[in-house]
Amino acid sequence: MAQIWKLLKSAPPTALFGLAVIAAYILVAIFGPLLTPYGESEIVGSQFELWGEGFVLGTDNLGRDMLTRLIYGARNTIGIAFVTTCLAFLIGGVLGLLATTLGGWADQLLGRLVDVLMAIPILIFALLILTITGTSVPVLILVIAVLDSTRVFRLARSVSMNIVVLDFVEAARLRGEGTWWIITREILPNAMPPLVAEFGLRFCFVFLFISALSFLGLGIQPPTADWGSMVRDNATLITYGDITPLLPAGAIALLTVGVNFVVDWFLHKTSGIRDDK
Repeated sequence: MAQIWKLLKSAPPTALFGLAVIAAYILVAIFGPLLTPYGESEIVGSQFELWGEGFVLGTDNLGRDMLTRLIYGARNTIGIAFVTTCLAFLIGGVLGLLATTLGGWADQLLGRLVDVLMAIPILIFALLILTITGTSVPVLILVIAVLDSTRVFRLARSVSMNIVVLDFVEAARLRGEGTWWIITREILPNAMPPLVAEFGLRFCFVFLFISALSFLGLGIQPPTADWGSMVRDNATLITYGDITPLLPAGAIALLTVGVNFVVDWFLHKTSGIRDDK
């Protein structure tokens, strides 16, 4: 606990701001149902009611409470993005480390497969697949995770290429250690800092990507609350000078900025660069 407190005291204001934002979003996502007086899809008023006592942030195009939808949107959007990012790292990270450790034809085969997938723009590829397979949450998670795992594969392979040629890895091979042992005990611990930083950046990308798909109608489907679809459903209010559609957009932007601040600080800490006093 003392080490954590010492680390936080040495953190720059931007990192503290990012950590505060992330903590606030996590708390809202976990305790969302306790913070809202209405249900996620409950119609509680007429369409586009103004901000006031009854509805702090007004109502949406169907008469649902905007504040309630925003809070539930945190749970849905962030939760799905986090699960998707974890799955992408599981697929891409394992295959990238495996390709480097095995080398030869396995490395070439996986590398060419990833090149083919990355040659197609990810948004177009996702729209094509989701149009064919449907847009249920499990399908959405799987499709985005597979497409995003190609980026993780490239990074994991690139980082581990500089580690696998070092003496301690060669010594482990000479001792007769298995491939999985070498990956988990020798390569992965030394490749963790850039992979952890990439996890934060990939989370932001997946988070924004899911919101974009929802805005286009192929992401998280109604009546589930999602910030991307909330922007689309209430976009007509912009014409009348109402900033309500900007609230979910602002929630997306704030989390993205907060995560990037923390990732930047983490990279600075793990790089070994010292600040000049």
